[in-house]
Amino acid sequence: MPTRVVSPRLAGVLLAAALLGTAPALAQSSGDGFLFWAPRGSLSVRAGYDRAFAGGDLFSSITNEMTLRKSDFGALSLAADIAATIGPQLDVVFGAAWSGSRKGSAYRAWSDNGLPITQTTSLERVPLTASLKWYVRPRGRAVGSFVWVPAKATPFVGAGLGAMWSRLHQVGDFVDLTDSTAFRDNLSSQSWTFTAHAFAGCEMKLSPRTFLTTEVRYTWARPKVGGDFWGYGRMDLSGLSATAGFGMRMH
Repeated sequence: MPTRVVSPRLAGVLLAAALLGTAPALAQSSGDGFLFWAPRGSLSVRAGYDRAFAGGDLFSSITNEMTLRKSDFGALSLAADIAATIGPQLDVVFGAAWSGSRKGSAYRAWSDNGLPITQTTSLERVPLTASLKWYVRPRGRAVGSFVWVPAKATPFVGAGLGAMWSRLHQVGDFVDLTDSTAFRDNLSSQSWTFTAHAFAGCEMKLSPRTFLTTEVRYTWARPKVGGDFWGYGRMDLSGLSATAGFGMRMH
């Protein structure tokens, strides 16, 4: 049986028909400055800065021996949330985030024939969380039975729990303290651990369906040190982040 080929003109007609078919549904979801019903949730993405506290014996050893400071472990943070409305001013939120730093360094007190002994240190953190998010005041108002008008600005607070994956990685040259010789190595510690957090922020309306969101979040996490750094106890990967981004209300 010969294969039937759809002509470009017919494909264009079918595509236009599909777009026209979805247009009424989109038009029915929002009007000029209002929605036809209250949203059932939202999607949002944010970016900003995450300041890791970098506490514990391992970070103390690294920053004492090498030309690193604890502030060097602060990094770009990317986050995404999906929220479901469970009350007039309450959402349950599932989120994922990533932050990663990378910094070159050298030993403070050691050199190799007058040359610096250098290495690169990186830290990654990936929390997966579930939170309750409470809006301090109503996020919108109903007009009649169907029309819902979003508020211009809605502050919120929240808290939650989750799991965090982390990885501390060093590659480069190191000093063997037993004989003071330099050697090259690739060192790593990675693990999953429990995490908890609290946050506050504000959503500001851009359109009936979209909004700008800002957030400040404190995260608590203390994973065990393992891998090539075994014996250092726990790392303090708690931190404070400030992010901003955009969101879309869902129906």
